[in-house]
Amino acid sequence: MSSFTLPATMKIVRQLDPNSTTLSMEEAPLPKPSHADDCLIRVYTTSPCVGELHWQVWFPSIVPAGSPRVPGTEAAGVVVQIPEGDTAQASGFKVGDRVFFRVEPEQTGHLRQYSLARLSQMAHVPSTMGWIEAGSTALSSLTAWQGLFQHGILDSRAIFGDVAAQKNNQKLSILITGASGVVGGWAVYLAALAGAGRIVALCDSLNTAYVKELGATEAVDYKKESVAQWVAKDPATREVDVAFDCVGGMTLGTCWSAVKDGGILLSITGDPGKEKPDSSTKTLAIAKWILVEPNGQQLQSISDLIAKERKCITKVDSVLDFADFQQAFDKVEARRANGKVVIKVMDI
Repeated sequence: MSSFTLPATMKIVRQLDPNSTTLSMEEAPLPKPSHADDCLIRVYTTSPCVGELHWQVWFPSIVPAGSPRVPGTEAAGVVVQIPEGDTAQASGFKVGDRVFFRVEPEQTGHLRQYSLARLSQMAHVPSTMGWIEAGSTALSSLTAWQGLFQHGILDSRAIFGDVAAQKNNQKLSILITGASGVVGGWAVYLAALAGAGRIVALCDSLNTAYVKELGATEAVDYKKESVAQWVAKDPATREVDVAFDCVGGMTLGTCWSAVKDGGILLSITGDPGKEKPDSSTKTLAIAKWILVEPNGQQLQSISDLIAKERKCITKVDSVLDFADFQQAFDKVEARRANGKVVIKVMDI
């Protein structure tokens, strides 16, 4: 149902060629739901994700050839149409709600004035959060949440007061690489709120104060020494139960030296097994590349946390108008952004 007067067409940005990062704006009809739980959203803000313009070439099994190639996997906006039936009523969402969400890569993206998200993928935007933060928080915060609590061994219940979970988390140590980045920052913050006993943040010295403010107990300057060099000074006290890598490459490889034998190594950038040093004899309980999944319940927990703490830590590099979409993606693709680049699809 909808109480909004909807236009017949909308502005939409497409990637015409999967082998090119050039984007094009055009007029198109409003999207029609293709899933029973699809909601129509009037998009206010969205954020590019580094590498997403290459996903169809790199990961054809995830982004099929028939994809509409509209970029933007996360966004925030207002619900203008919701499915009929008991499922929608039980979901707690209604027309007019402010929501944010992240969808699957094979679903169409949100760099358009109206888009679709499923009830199971959305969460309510907390009252303390504006559109800029709302359109740039779902992807990074969900990635960190799932890395720590779904794939890792920290217990998220500790954040909301579970005493047994808090005691368990206090026994655990974690290394987070890229700790001052958008995902790494959320990982440090959530690990601290969950009461992890040790949180080692890998960053440069310029960001030491920032990561410690987020809750890191220690900081290692990767420009001065590698993780392997740092651990080698005192392996007995410096090895950790879990390493959460947000950098990849050589940094991911050195994480093997930091994790205790039988520990856990997770990366959001690549397969840890392919980066294992020949000299390492460790056998880990888990060593895998994790991909974030849309999860409205987890995102709602994050939303509730933001409302409770009255703090959103998403680092925003810049905010650009809808017409400047190519500039936004070029900046992200060139890795010149210190934080999220937000595109204002609607005036806010």
